[in-house]
Amino acid sequence: MNWNTPKNQKLIKALLSLGNKQEAENFLRDLMTENEITEFSKRLYVAQRLSENIPYSQIEKETGFSSTTVARVSKWLNTGMGGYKKVLNKINHHSSPLLMKG
Repeated sequence: MNWNTPKNQKLIKALLSLGNKQEAENFLRDLMTENEITEFSKRLYVAQRLSENIPYSQIEKETGFSSTTVARVSKWLNTGMGGYKKVLNKINHHSSPLLMKG
């Protein structure tokens, strides 16, 4: 993945410019379809559940994802670039626990 293209850098700058929850919601809704938002939200939820050592089978039931998708998120969680872990750490330590429910 080449993050240094002008378009990719513009996306990163756009994300970093968001100042609050409402701005993030508005931008993400304009950027993605409802299905894409749901998909990415579920992937983050899978990463959270994996970090809690919840079995794949339970995560599959909770999300409707295939074992392949759960395994892919697990791979990125454990051997990716640390993005999931960093976000989960920030959410768990700087936000209400209610934000990570369901």
